[in-house]
Amino acid sequence: MCGQWHSADGLGRKSRRPPLALLVLSVALPVRTGTIFPVVDESNLSEAVAALKRAVRVVVSSGAGMSKESGIPTFRDALEGLWARYDPAELATPEAFQRNPDLVWAWYIERSEKLCTVQPHAGHYAIAELEGLIPEVVVLTQNVDGLHVRAGSRDVVELHGNLERFKCSADCRGRPTVIDLSTISYSKDHAPPCPYCGARVRPDVVWFGELLPPEAVERAFEEARRCQVMLVVGTSGAVQPAASLPVEARRAGAVVIEVNPAPSFITPTAHIFLQGTAGTVLPRLVAALRAEQEESP
Repeated sequence: MCGQWHSADGLGRKSRRPPLALLVLSVALPVRTGTIFPVVDESNLSEAVAALKRAVRVVVSSGAGMSKESGIPTFRDALEGLWARYDPAELATPEAFQRNPDLVWAWYIERSEKLCTVQPHAGHYAIAELEGLIPEVVVLTQNVDGLHVRAGSRDVVELHGNLERFKCSADCRGRPTVIDLSTISYSKDHAPPCPYCGARVRPDVVWFGELLPPEAVERAFEEARRCQVMLVVGTSGAVQPAASLPVEARRAGAVVIEVNPAPSFITPTAHIFLQGTAGTVLPRLVAALRAEQEESP
């Protein structure tokens, strides 16, 4: 398989501070986002560079906006053409897969095939470049497209899974029971059987109503508490538990930097807001950090 579809395939419930075992999506309560900030204000950029320069451990928390800049449609935008008549609940729930595994399989395979030519953008590469400037960099992503890894990031925690991985729907040999598609026969129209137990093979992503992988959630909150800077990029702050990561980081003493085209639910938590797309802002930020480090004795 090459390329893949992104975004959070899940739905959960409202929670003020989510526990580690969570449903994927929790809609945040409305908050005031304040005044629109000027685009990449130089003083804001300088403050962000100063915070990064002092940091030993930086965590990047990325959302759907990162993937959208690479041309990957959001979940509902992907329901186009022949698929426009379907409700997400018919294509991205365990119940839907049980009812019609071939239909669900065909939709996800089509998403993957369409995205074979998608590439990481400048923002992805800028995040990967941070690893050469800061001792420890961890990426926590809600996206399932694998673009951070393709751009060169080495420590990536995938909260919602990865569409390049497939697993037994029964997890017959533990969670997850990963299935290498290159070792079995399959077609784009029919979900193949697990070679171990015969249950159908499915994409290893989190669907509506499913729990996130507990080890990924635990790692994410641990990293949020340990970092000196959290860089929040391309997320609205409406999906839990990722929406609580900046709050956790700030509570533990980290500087929270938000990069988004417009203020979001994250903005009231952020110390520094850099307005713009990830592909525009992050290369500038990393270049400024590199220049600052080179000038320092």
